[in-house]
Amino acid sequence: MPPVRRRRRSDRDPGRPQRPGLQLQKGHPVTASHPSPPTTRTGVNAVPRTPTDTTRIQKRVLRTLFATQVLGGLAVGIGIAVGALLVEDMTGSSTYAGLAQSLFVGGSALVVVPAVRITERFGRRGGLAFGYACAVAGTLVIIAAIHLDNAPVAVLGYFLLGSASFAGLQSRYAAADLAPEARRGSHLAIVVWATTLGSVVGPSVAGLAERAWAAWFGGPEYVGSMAAIGILCVLTAAVIGVFLRPDPLLTARQISGETDAPRRSIADGFRTAKANPAVRTGVVAAALGHFVMVGVMAMTALHIKHGMADPDQALTVVGVILGLHIGGMYALAPVVGRLVDRRGSRPVLVGGTAILVAACAVAGSAPSDDHVRITIGLILLGLGWSAMTVGSAALVTGAVTPAQRPSTQGFSDLVMGLAAMGAGIASGPIVEYWGYGMLCVFCAVVALCVVPFLLGGFAGPKPAEESA
Repeated sequence: MPPVRRRRRSDRDPGRPQRPGLQLQKGHPVTASHPSPPTTRTGVNAVPRTPTDTTRIQKRVLRTLFATQVLGGLAVGIGIAVGALLVEDMTGSSTYAGLAQSLFVGGSALVVVPAVRITERFGRRGGLAFGYACAVAGTLVIIAAIHLDNAPVAVLGYFLLGSASFAGLQSRYAAADLAPEARRGSHLAIVVWATTLGSVVGPSVAGLAERAWAAWFGGPEYVGSMAAIGILCVLTAAVIGVFLRPDPLLTARQISGETDAPRRSIADGFRTAKANPAVRTGVVAAALGHFVMVGVMAMTALHIKHGMADPDQALTVVGVILGLHIGGMYALAPVVGRLVDRRGSRPVLVGGTAILVAACAVAGSAPSDDHVRITIGLILLGLGWSAMTVGSAALVTGAVTPAQRPSTQGFSDLVMGLAAMGAGIASGPIVEYWGYGMLCVFCAVVALCVVPFLLGGFAGPKPAEESA
């Protein structure tokens, strides 16, 4: 009887990285089940020849997304700090100020529809670049509105500017396309965390940009902030176009053998969420978490301004507080991602819901001149949002195939953006007629609406120790 040849580890599990120095013999395929598909017409999205190549590509993807999140986060942070103040100065109404913020997140929702089609055809690179290009157009519209003193045009510009927020959120999905299952949450969270470096200082940079623009060019207030946002978005789109190669989504599809899968739309994402309990839970958790965060955050700047003796200093104080809030949103994302990998998405989402309720209680009970308590509440608000966003994104991504991801993830971001737009529209009238405290009570009740979904059964991604 001939001796039994013991298979090497690379033969048993071709999806696992090779040990250093271990070489494949000539004639052995990379995988035992699927030969390497041919490259695309451009040659830049070719299937990696070995598992080590996939690891190398993922490192490049993470580095690129890290850089773009710093730049894009800086732009979004400036936009968040300036939006409500700009529109209130133009209209004298808190209601219209809330409308501007709601359209900012609304733009991040409705741009999903064309962006999904672009992503289906050109991969993550095309969808992300499209989002930042729309944001540049938004800054030009807002600058024109400022010079014309036309509030409706400024609100329309904020709608387009929200595309930068969409692109930043979609980047977390790009980080998960080639991530190992046991580290999907951590890789996703790295990109979310990178936004900290730009977003925390973004609100404070708004004042610096205003002073620099006024010294060099003069002109109306807020033009400097909008110009800074436009420049940052141009740089971000350029980095994506040049360095996000090969495209992570297209590469993941080639590895999974889904290159010939039919192109899907947002409607397909809806059908997937309807049929898949894990996806449905992730979509609801992301939407309600974003609703609460935007609803409270959008009106905090005005709440602080109304309690200050010198309203001219409002932009500086708001910049510091919102910067810390954004730090809460992103700074601990790696910890959240690690918890998702080790414990699963459900416990993280439960914890995020509890933190959001606590944030509403702390911020809503604070007088408008108690900046310390408001800051604590806003930091908790950001931390709760981080848990809901990372946990839901990992849940949705792990529950579908690469071919289903753009439509399903796009549907999730569409619902999330529409929920936040509703929060922004509702927050202005609530604050104007019932006060900031009642707004926080309302948002706390909304946060608790996710509990029935979390109590239901769904087959989400397993924790790392179970799937290893």
